[in-house]
Amino acid sequence: MSNGARHALGVLAGLLLPPLIVAGLSYGVGEFTTRTRITFEPSWLGLALVAAAAIAFAFLVGSRLSPVASLLGGLLITALGVLPILELITRQRLLPTQWLPPEAGIGFQTLAHSSLLFFLGVTVLVVSMFPSRWRAADRRPPPDQHYEYGPDYGPGYGPGYGPDYRPAQAPYPSQSGPDDATRPMFRE
Repeated sequence: MSNGARHALGVLAGLLLPPLIVAGLSYGVGEFTTRTRITFEPSWLGLALVAAAAIAFAFLVGSRLSPVASLLGGLLITALGVLPILELITRQRLLPTQWLPPEAGIGFQTLAHSSLLFFLGVTVLVVSMFPSRWRAADRRPPPDQHYEYGPDYGPGYGPGYGPDYRPAQAPYPSQSGPDDATRPMFRE
C-alpha cells in the first residue's frame, strides 16, 4: 500500500472511529451504570459495548494504521475531554446532554467528568507523535542468502557445508599439569 493511500485511509478512520468509540463507551457505561443501579445485575449489553469500543480504540492506536487517524481521533477525544474543565472555568454549560438518549447521556457525563475522555484523547495524541509511525514502510527486497550468511556459511548441513570447526592450537603452551585439570585457569 502506498504512503498516500495509507494516510487517506488514516483520515477516514480518524473521522469515523472516534465518534463510534465515544458513542460506544458512553452508551455502554450508561447502560451498565443504570442497569446495576436498578436491578443489581450486570448489563451484558453495556459490557459488550465497552469491549467493542476498546477494540476500536486499539485499532485506532495500532501501529499499522496511519498516524493521521490517531492524530484526528486524539484531537476530537481530547476536545471532548477538555469541555468539563472549560465548564468549570467559564461556568457555562458546554457539554451536550439534551440530545443524547438517557443511557448515553449518563455514560457521557460519567466519562467526561471523570476525565477519562481527556486521558484517552491525550493517549491517542501521544501515540501519533512517534516518528516511526510517520515513515513509510521499508520496501527493500530481502537480502540474498549469500550476503546474509557469507560465502563460508550456507543452508546445508553435513561435512561438506560450512567452515571447518576443528579445535585450533593454543597460542601459548600450557603450563598446567595433570593435577590442575579442575581449575578453570592457571594462576601463579
